Amino acid sequence: MQFNPKILKTSTFRLAAIYLMVFAVSVGAILAYVFWNTAGLLERQTDATIRAEVQALADQYRILGLRGIVDTIERRSAERAGGIYLLADSLGKRVAGNLEAAPPQVIDETGWIDFPLDIKVGETMQRRSARAFYADLTGGYALIVGRDVQELRQFGAIIRRTLYWALGIALVLGLGGGLLTSRNFLRRVDAITDASRTIMGGDLSSRMPVLGTGDELDKLARSLNEMLDQIERLMTGMKEVSSNVAHDLKTPLTRLRARVESALRSNNKTEYRAALDKTIEESDRLLQTFNALLSIARAESGQSRELLQAIDVRDIIEGVAELYEPIAEEAGGTLSVTVASGLGVLADRQLLSQALSNLVDNALKYGVTEENPKPHIEIAGALEEGSVIVLVSDRGNGIPAEDRARVLDRFVRLDSSRSKPGNGLGLSLAAGVMKLHGGALLLEDNAPGLRAKLVLPLHESQS
Repeated sequence: MQFNPKILKTSTFRLAAIYLMVFAVSVGAILAYVFWNTAGLLERQTDATIRAEVQALADQYRILGLRGIVDTIERRSAERAGGIYLLADSLGKRVAGNLEAAPPQVIDETGWIDFPLDIKVGETMQRRSARAFYADLTGGYALIVGRDVQELRQFGAIIRRTLYWALGIALVLGLGGGLLTSRNFLRRVDAITDASRTIMGGDLSSRMPVLGTGDELDKLARSLNEMLDQIERLMTGMKEVSSNVAHDLKTPLTRLRARVESALRSNNKTEYRAALDKTIEESDRLLQTFNALLSIARAESGQSRELLQAIDVRDIIEGVAELYEPIAEEAGGTLSVTVASGLGVLADRQLLSQALSNLVDNALKYGVTEENPKPHIEIAGALEEGSVIVLVSDRGNGIPAEDRARVLDRFVRLDSSRSKPGNGLGLSLAAGVMKLHGGALLLEDNAPGLRAKLVLPLHESQS
């Protein structure tokens, strides 16, 4: 595996190094504590035993005299394996004990001494470690009491080696793990970078790689992919809108130009006036189309979010009903309203009114059949599972289930509606307004007819 120097600059490696340092310090602290409570404890217990024995022998010397302490030392020297005893006179000559002579350290000062001890084991001599306490007694005598601590020192050495090996292994494994983790992290970052360059090159269909591990990089990749999906949809929508605008506006503009040219070739004032009236009418329809496109763009861009305010949907429903009820009655039909109270939402009043007006206008135009040419429109407002629901129902031919998603796109008009005025933007505008408000536009079967359903989140302050 070839080493990549960039790994050392990654945040993953730096984080791994920090964790490694913390882990090494923790392991060292734990092992030091273990050492202190094992080998250290044994050493402290040994020292305490020696001091207690020195004190006991000194008390015996004070109470029983020289003969008493000599007998005790001789008995203990014979009974206690590993015990070191020496009672020497003022000249350093051994009086009692199993130590032939005092170690050289006792010449300097009294107290604790560590010295090598030669012991015969079988036919050979072994040098071992000893620790003793040297004390002066009255009468010029010197007392040395100690223990063979060779095994204790070996035990301590084993623990220290374990400590060093544990720290070394922790460092090696931590460093290796950090390098491996950083290598994998860098590989995934490079993959995301390559995908980004591909996307910046114009390929909007490319996506960030997702491994399915559920880690932070996967979450980031999924978020970026969702953003790219939205961008691709917007770009596709822009292309479709541009194409649809060019197609849908070409015919009326051509018709308008031909009508003006025909009027210019004529010297009849009546034809002039008729051409002007038709031109104004055609211009109004074009302006309506452009205004609808601007409203849709405004709603889908989210620029109107700062204009959202707490309103009661009941007021909007009643206002739209008051506007369209005379039109329905003029056509020989009816427009009924059933609305509950407390329908508070956070909305842009103008856009929401326009969306509802578009639905009612569509119901008036398309909610009729040859058998029933009179429109019967029902508008209802209610609360449903924490949401504000607005229904606009008619008794027309409805929209086939397979076309209900398609008619929400811009400039989409079904064949059955081609004979009636319109630009195919009404439902698209309503859908865009619902998206701005965090709601949805649903088209359902009214059996017979179509039921358009606006779903808006209930505003808490109004509930």
